[in-house]
Amino acid sequence: MAKVLHDYKCSEHGYFESRQAVCPMKQCSGEVMMVFLQPPGLVGEKTKKNDKTLKQLANDFKMSDIKSTREGEHQSGYLKKYGPSEDKVDRLPDVPREARAGDAAVWGGGFQNLNMQSILAGRAVQSVRGEAVGLSPSQAGITRGPVTDPKATMRDPDNLKIKT
Repeated sequence: MAKVLHDYKCSEHGYFESRQAVCPMKQCSGEVMMVFLQPPGLVGEKTKKNDKTLKQLANDFKMSDIKSTREGEHQSGYLKKYGPSEDKVDRLPDVPREARAGDAAVWGGGFQNLNMQSILAGRAVQSVRGEAVGLSPSQAGITRGPVTDPKATMRDPDNLKIKT
C-alpha cells in the first residue's frame, strides 16, 4: 500500500520529501522531523489586476460581494436593494402590440377555436347549413400521390439492397 508523500527535515541534511521518516543519506544519524511547508503563492499580476477591478466595480454599484456567474446570469438580490422603486418606474401606456410573422401560424391550440388535431383529422372547418366545406385532392385536380424526381435523386454507387 502506497503511503502519502510528506515533507521532512533532517537536523544534518535539511529538508526532503519522502514516504517514510528516514533521511535519504546513508548512515545519517540526524534527527528527522515531519514539517508542514507553506506552498509558494501562485497569484500573478493579471490576477491582482482583475481582483482590483472587481473590487472597484463592487464599490461603484454599492455591492459588498460579487459572486461568480455564468454568461447571462445576474447578481441575485441586487435589484431588490438598489433597483428603481415602483413609484419611479415609468409605465408605458397599454398600446396594442404590432403583428409578427408567427402570429398567423396555428401552433396547435386556441387560434380561433382551431387545434392541430382537428385540422389533421379534417374536422377543422364545419359547415353552418350543410353546405360543402373544404375540398378533396381529386376535386383540386390531383390524381396521383407524391412522386420522386429522378433528376433530384442519386443512384447508389454500391448497388446496396435492403434484405426483405
